[in-house]
Amino acid sequence: MELSNPPQIKQRDLDVSSEILRALAHPLRMRILEFIDQNKLINVNKIYSSLNLEQSITSQHLRILRQTGLVATEREGKFIHYKLNYDRLHNTVAAIKTYQAAIADELPSVKAS
Repeated sequence: MELSNPPQIKQRDLDVSSEILRALAHPLRMRILEFIDQNKLINVNKIYSSLNLEQSITSQHLRILRQTGLVATEREGKFIHYKLNYDRLHNTVAAIKTYQAAIADELPSVKAS
């Protein structure tokens, strides 16, 4: 279905969407998100030691997740604890499912869940 007068797409919206999807597309960031979900509120030391990662690599991935709003931080003294931003994650998943459903008939390899 083609719109006769399609809405204007803003570059900023495309950039933000791209960054969020890129953040979610990395397998290591997905492992980090799953680990944070299991622990609810956790510091970087526990994340990298539990996942057997280098501290610098873990920090880089957490920075990307924080910049995209997928995780939030809470400071406790000199420690920064990470937690999931469930609202952002749920909104992102809902948007992806809506898109999948919209294109399911056009692309047979894409199945809406």
